Amino acid sequence: MSDNISLLFPDKKLDYKKLSDVAVHDIGMDSVIKGLSHKENEQVYIMNVMKLMSDDPYNAGYRADVFDDLYQNKKMREELLELLDKINFLKEYGSFKRDHTKEPGIWDLMHRLDEMKDYIECIEAIYKCLSDTEIRSEGLLRLRTYVDRVYHDNALADLKKDIAELKSDTRNIKSVTVGINVNERFEASGIGVISINNKPFTKSPVVGHFLDKITGGEGVHKGTEWDGKLKYEQFTAKGSGSPQVNFIFPPLSPQALMGIRAISSAEDSERRVTNYMDEIAGRMLSKTVKHLKEVLGKYTMFTITDITDLMPEFIYYIRWAEYIEKFSSKGFAFTKAEVMEDNASDKGMEAEGIYNLKLLEDGTLAGDVVANNLQFEDDKWIYILTGANRGGKTTITQAVGQLFFMAQGGIYVPGSRFCYKPVDGIYTHFPADEDKTLDLGRLGEECKRFKEIYEESTDKSLLLLNETFSTTSFEEGYYIAKDCVKAIIGKGVRTIYNTHMHKLAYDLDEINEGAGRCKAASLVVLNKGEERSYEVKVAPPEGRSYADDIARKYGVTYDMLTSQK
Repeated sequence: MSDNISLLFPDKKLDYKKLSDVAVHDIGMDSVIKGLSHKENEQVYIMNVMKLMSDDPYNAGYRADVFDDLYQNKKMREELLELLDKINFLKEYGSFKRDHTKEPGIWDLMHRLDEMKDYIECIEAIYKCLSDTEIRSEGLLRLRTYVDRVYHDNALADLKKDIAELKSDTRNIKSVTVGINVNERFEASGIGVISINNKPFTKSPVVGHFLDKITGGEGVHKGTEWDGKLKYEQFTAKGSGSPQVNFIFPPLSPQALMGIRAISSAEDSERRVTNYMDEIAGRMLSKTVKHLKEVLGKYTMFTITDITDLMPEFIYYIRWAEYIEKFSSKGFAFTKAEVMEDNASDKGMEAEGIYNLKLLEDGTLAGDVVANNLQFEDDKWIYILTGANRGGKTTITQAVGQLFFMAQGGIYVPGSRFCYKPVDGIYTHFPADEDKTLDLGRLGEECKRFKEIYEESTDKSLLLLNETFSTTSFEEGYYIAKDCVKAIIGKGVRTIYNTHMHKLAYDLDEINEGAGRCKAASLVVLNKGEERSYEVKVAPPEGRSYADDIARKYGVTYDMLTSQK
């Protein structure tokens, strides 16, 4: 593909940070991506693209515009999918899979001819598809211009004419009559052409089996002139592990070879048969081969790789469009992300109506989703998120990570509005599995992981902490957490820190003392009595700790215990 054309990577010189598998899992996006396609190679490609993070605003906006065009034009997506199937066939069975170490024979040349014909049709169809649709994105507009230039710069109109003439020359060749000499041991000792015919042989009742012919009184024909008495008899070849397949030779058609390759699993056997027939056909049709070589020689630089390189990029956007279209039809809100201007120095995110994509996987109805509003701004750059147990703290923490992950991939985000500054990485610190904490202990492992992600993060990163430093006593965890929050404030990393340590949120005045532009704020999950609301609000902590919440759930507060007497 031209270095200047990509629907995903408009600037090939950008530096990308690669998100860890742990971070993708922590924000719940690994399971979402697996649900986008039943093809593993598509899942892997989509994941690999989205894990590459860049804080470049142009890159994010470029992708968002391309996705918007494709999402809004379902007919164009459907047409592109049909074209991609054809292009994929060319890639799988075309010159990519061919043995280039040997001189091309009639089969190779005819394959190449049909491959180039199909490629031209794909170029024309893609251009028509893009021309017939109202598109606004820079990426697709550039592609439309590029496809038009490919067509004219490669003299495809002339090639199309040459192909039509060649196809006309070879169209009348339907069959070849071959004579085989045998020795006294009935071994083939020579082969020759009897005739090239404009009609195919057809299957007809067999006059008799071959043994009948050589044992019967009139079974062996005198001389070499064909008297037309013996009828054409079709023979079969069987590939190892494959059903019996009829091969009618020699039809000069690329489709015939495709059929052999698709049905038989005996690759070596197929190659020998094909090469053998190729050699025979090449000798028989020497003038045709020479003509093919002369015409195709004019287009030695012609390749289909420029279009096939685009195939996975289209698939990336189309699979996401199908996903969002599916859930939009069920009432879930999605919106195109807006990239903030660089001069909005006091803002890092403005989000309205946001929710967690994992709710869709859990079968939650659109009407039951609690949407939230949230901003990152100077005095709310770091959030200490508190609230009741199982009240939705982790859910909203994941949702914020999903917003940036999807927006920077160019994909619509779950919500009604999302305006943001791209991040250079998403770092997560969620509870570790027990088997990862045997050597250092859980607190030691938490400290080690936090130090690593803190050092790697920058003032353009996103940090998501989930119950960090909660595996030790409250006093120890609180003092470690307090120092870490101060360090985060000093570095200016956008952060959601959900924790049951309400005291951390109570002491924000002390923690923010001496801070520069960025400060921490308290964010709470609201309660409606004993009912969980899953709604968050910037406000002081409500005062109930995680332990108090658990105690009330199981009836072990002083009042609840003593009231039973």
